[in-house]
Amino acid sequence: MLQVQDLARRYGASTVFRDVSLTLAQGEFVALVGESGAGKSTLLNCIAGLDDADAGRIVVDGVELGQADELARARLRRLRLGFVFQAFHVLPHLSVAENVALPLLLQGRPDAARVQAMLDAVGLQHLGGRAPAQLSGGELQRVAIARACVHRPRLILADEPTGNLDPANAERVLALLHAQVRQSGAACLLVTHSQAATRQADRVLRLGAGGIEAAPHAPHAPQLPHAPQSP
Repeated sequence: MLQVQDLARRYGASTVFRDVSLTLAQGEFVALVGESGAGKSTLLNCIAGLDDADAGRIVVDGVELGQADELARARLRRLRLGFVFQAFHVLPHLSVAENVALPLLLQGRPDAARVQAMLDAVGLQHLGGRAPAQLSGGELQRVAIARACVHRPRLILADEPTGNLDPANAERVLALLHAQVRQSGAACLLVTHSQAATRQADRVLRLGAGGIEAAPHAPHAPQLPHAPQSP
C-alpha cells in the first residue's frame, strides 16, 4: 500500500530528515513516534504529495509520486487518501455535515446516510447542522477524522488524531480507525505521542536523525470496546 525509500527533506541548509524508508501493507495499523521537530508531520505531507522530498522515492497504492504531476497527485488524494491534519483544516463556511461530506461530493457521489453514520461513529450525531465556530477543539478534531474516513480511503494518514481528545473520545476514534483498517482493507499510518495509540498498533516506528527504526512495542491493549462498524 505504501513504499517509502531513502527519503530526505531539507529546508535550506537544515535537514529535516534523511534515509527514511518504510512500508505499509494492506490491513496494517502502524504508529510513528519521535521527538518534536523530528519531521513526522513533514513526512506525512510528503507521503500525501503535499510537500516534495529532496531525495528518495514514494509509492502510494501503485502510484509513484515522483512521476505524478499535480493533477495526478490531487486525484490520488481525492480518491485513495484520507488525511487527518493536526490543525484540522475544517472549512469554516460549511456546516459539520457538509465538511464531512466534502470527499464524497468531490468524487461526485454524495451519500447523506454515510455522512450521518460517520458522525454517529465519532459521537457527533446531533451536531451535523452546526458551524465549526460553535465546536470545541476536540469536536473539530473528530470532524476532521470523520471527513478523512468517510470515502473509505485506501491509505489513512493521521497526524496526532487523539491529541485534543479526552480518553473516552480518543478510544472511540482509535476504534473507528481500526474498523476502517479491518473492514475496508485500508492501511493507516498514525503519528502520535499517545501510549494508548501505540499499544493498539501492529507496529511502532520511530523517526530520528538516522531515519526510521522499529521502536519498542508494548503488548496490545485489550480490544477497544464497541468498535463501530465502518460506515
